[in-house]
Amino acid sequence: MRNGFLFFLGLFAALALSWAGIVLGSNAQLGQLAPLMDENEGKAFPERFPGLAAQGEKVYRDLGCATCHTQQVRRPGFGSDKERGWGDRQSVARDYIQQPVVHLGESRIGPDLANVGARKPAYDEADLYKLLYAGTDTMPSYRFLFETRSTADRQPSDYALRLTGKLATPSGVEVVPTERARLLVAYLLSLHQSYEYPEARPIEPAKEGDK
Repeated sequence: MRNGFLFFLGLFAALALSWAGIVLGSNAQLGQLAPLMDENEGKAFPERFPGLAAQGEKVYRDLGCATCHTQQVRRPGFGSDKERGWGDRQSVARDYIQQPVVHLGESRIGPDLANVGARKPAYDEADLYKLLYAGTDTMPSYRFLFETRSTADRQPSDYALRLTGKLATPSGVEVVPTERARLLVAYLLSLHQSYEYPEARPIEPAKEGDK
């Protein structure tokens, strides 16, 4: 093949430039992002996950929750995320700088979870445990994260689920979340993107006559 070396050199250069543009360019633009110090609050945002939530992130990752759930609230005009109550503002790069693994997700079979810890009306532990145990039409049940046990020879657990209807257990039997379930719920409740970063403010459309 004539000029084969030049062909492969050109191909290598094209790939190298593409890589540099994507990786190095993104790092130059976003790599220096740091938490934003709020003098009124006396702390920086975003905050690191607390201990239990940091362990729960590993459970979330292990269960593959990002396959069906995203953690990215889209800006107005790119979806109805705000109208669905998934967040009051769009997600920005700074939201993720304290996370060891960013779970942006692959698809939205289930609702977005970026702001689930601050959603209105708010979820509490009991809501999330019941959701994980019972499942929904689009989410499977994760009953392996719970233990069904007798209370005949032990004190009932403070974590026992209050199940009714078809999910109710017989008298003397309780369903208790395992440690993995408690860690996962702690992680979910820690997810919130409620702090108003300057870059998260929507861009106002230019008015007529503005230059």
